[in-house]
Amino acid sequence: MEFVITVCDNAAGEVCPVWPGQPITAHWGVEDPSLYPGDDDARRNRFAHAARILTRRIELLTNLPLPMLERMAVQKKLRDIGRE
Repeated sequence: MEFVITVCDNAAGEVCPVWPGQPITAHWGVEDPSLYPGDDDARRNRFAHAARILTRRIELLTNLPLPMLERMAVQKKLRDIGRE
């Protein structure tokens, strides 16, 4: 594994397990759409919203020039993506 990215909004403050190979880690917290109050349509909209956020972040990750970046720069960029 090269990357471990947590997405649960509550995971930022939790201690992550030790991952073999020392992957780069980042937290891309997204509000849990299943906890959103409202009717089924409102909840479907929240799931779609979460999917759009994660899709955009994955696009940003896949567009990084990873081979040209040092490990610490990749770590920073991954964390920055989670803040967008």
